[in-house]
Order: sequence, then C-alpha cells, then structure tokens
Amino acid sequence: MGMLQDDVVLIRQSESEGEPSVITVNCPDQIGLGCDLCRIILFYGLNIVRGDISTDGKWCYIVFWVTGNSKTRWASLKKRLVEACPSCYLASGIAYNNSDLQPPKPPDVFLLKFCSYDRKGLQHDVTWVLCELEFTIKKVKVSTTPDGKVMDLFFITDTRELLHTTKRQRDMYDQLKLVFGEEIISFGIEMLGPEVTTCLQRSSFLPSVFTEDIFDMEFQNHNKLSSGSLTSNGVSISLDNSLSPAHTLVQIVCQYQKGLLYDIMRTLKDYNIQLSYGRFTTKQGRNCEVDLFIVQADGKKIIDPSKQNAFSNRLQMELFRPLSVAVVSRGPDTELLVANPVELSGEGRPLVFFDITLALKLLDSGIFLAEIGRYVIQDREWEVYRVLLDEGENSSVPRNKIEERVWKALMGWE
Repeated sequence: MGMLQDDVVLIRQSESEGEPSVITVNCPDQIGLGCDLCRIILFYGLNIVRGDISTDGKWCYIVFWVTGNSKTRWASLKKRLVEACPSCYLASGIAYNNSDLQPPKPPDVFLLKFCSYDRKGLQHDVTWVLCELEFTIKKVKVSTTPDGKVMDLFFITDTRELLHTTKRQRDMYDQLKLVFGEEIISFGIEMLGPEVTTCLQRSSFLPSVFTEDIFDMEFQNHNKLSSGSLTSNGVSISLDNSLSPAHTLVQIVCQYQKGLLYDIMRTLKDYNIQLSYGRFTTKQGRNCEVDLFIVQADGKKIIDPSKQNAFSNRLQMELFRPLSVAVVSRGPDTELLVANPVELSGEGRPLVFFDITLALKLLDSGIFLAEIGRYVIQDREWEVYRVLLDEGENSSVPRNKIEERVWKALMGWE
C-alpha cells in the first residue's frame, strides 16, 4: 500500500503574528535531502529559525520552524517539498527508495525578453514579479540604451512547469503590466532548445582580475569595516568523536544569517556526509547553536585528522563568508561583483539577484548593465553576478556603503 503524499509533508501555519510556522517532512532518507529542502524553503523567502532532523539511514523525520514571508504560497511550497523527497512505498512494513528508477527530467529553460523605459528600481521590480510567480532565474543580461530604454533578457525555469502554456505566459504579462503599466515597450517568451540550455550550464574561467577583486581585495581592505559588515562574526566549530560510539559530533556556534542551515547542509552534501541527527536553534534572533551527529558515506566516523581539518575548514569558510561582495573600478565606471559557490549537484543559491537589486533600489542606485554567469574560481564553480552601476548626476553613494548594504541584504541583516 503506497504512502499518501499528504503525509510526506505537513505544514502548520502560524496562528499569530511573530510565531513561526512548522514544516514536518517524513520520508525515505538520502544524502543531501536536508540541503534540497533548505534550498526550497529559502527560495520561498522563509527563514529557518529552528530545526530538528533524525534518521536511521533509511527513513528520516524533519521539523523546520520558519518565519519571514506573510505572502507564502503554502500549497506550492508543499508541492515543491514533496517533489524533493525520495519516492517511497510501503510493502510489508519495509520502505524502499525508487527515486533511481526514473531520473528527474531537467526543467525546460525559457527566455524572457522584456523591454521598458528605464527608471530607478526597475530591475528589482522585474525580479520581484518573477520570484512571486515562482520562476527561477538561471541567467540574466540587462542593457541600457542611450535613449533611456532597458532590454532585459532573463533565462528562467518555471517551478510549476507551466510556462509552455498560454495561460501561464499571460499571467506573467499581466503581473508585469500591473507593476509597469505603460512603461512596457515589448514582451516575449520563447522556449530554448537543448543546445542553448547546455551552453548556459557550461562553466568558464573568470579572468584573474575579477578573482582578485572578489577574493583578495575583500580580505585586505574590508576587514577595516565595522564588525559583521562583510563577514559573519564569531564562528566556532568543533568535532568530537568521544561522545558517540557511532557518530562524529559537530558543534557550531555562530551568528544567525539568512540561509545558514542551507549553507551547513550544502557543505554536508558536497562532502557526501550523512546526517543522522541534528538540532538547530536560534537565541534572541541573533545567535545560533547547531549540533550534528554525522557519518561518512561508508557509515563510519570521521577519524582521519586530515579529513577532519578539511571538512572543518570548509564549513568555517562557508559560514564565515557564504558569499563574496566587492565594488571595484572599471575605468570610469563602478562595478558590483557578488559571487556564491554552486553545489556539486549544479544548484545555485536562490534569490541572490533579488537581494542585490533590492539593496540597490533602497540606495537609489541604478543599474546600467548586469549579467549572471557560472565560472570556475580556485577549483570551484561559482555563480558570479556582475552589475555595472548607473552613476548619474544625483548618484553619490560611497562604494563601501554599497558593499555593506548589499552584504546585509544577502545575509538577512536588514
């Protein structure tokens, strides 16, 4: 007898303002499941303020307490979470995972061509509409013409998998029309072929001048800024093999930041580490304590000191600075660079462009050019956002203020 999908994910919405909603997941386990669930929750604009995870290696039980978005489409969120869970069946009380029988089909990629008259905050408003309609932005190219027009090329996927339908395309246009009105000059959507999709997924090497801007300059120059402005303050990580006969205990104490649990789970997934039990709590909304009981893919503790150090150092780096932010000179122009690591599975951090455009809109700073690309930097794949700022006559925002505002928006400290 099959297990009902309604029982896989249960959501209890908050009954009073300020109280968290509770998401419960009960399904077969697999390495990386926690990362996939956290990424989806982050995509919907929610913050995980508490979490409990337990598994016997075959079946898992996960509870997330979430806050942050009063307009959450809970039915859609539940559908996405259920789809991320391994398929399961019960036969004579034995659960088995059949997710390998039919590999998931990669989502279709569409090109949105959107042309309008330029204004401050335009890119954020377009991005806001796309995120509200549950589209994932894979790549973007934005250009401004001398006569005050903007051409946006958004390469997107549809989490609802309905963008091939006339109704879904009409819904997108109606939402953009509601926001932009007569500012819209042209609008079009087309599905891209597999050859274009493959090209979008291909990574290239970024010129060294950019890697120096993103990585070297930030360490050298921005440590002078106020504490916590461009790095997460006070990350403590310890590994202990003495408290459990079968597991390595990882204890983390750090400052709360948006996507914190996602960054932890992403690191576990990339290292192919199985989480058997975990607890995540926040105190006074700023400090976090995390306890994780983990094993390697072979079911054994992490005993090798070199493996312990490599894992601990990577985890510390991901929590200390999960994204890199720099504002640099490009001749007479100013460019904002933001980079975040891509999971080994190829998934990137959600809502980064949304946060960047929101911060620039609040600073009243315009965007002249923008693009997103995948690049190999220091033997890792990174998603790099390059934004050429529109420094008009009324623009006088100091560069360090731009960096700090963008960083705080990405970390959820605004």
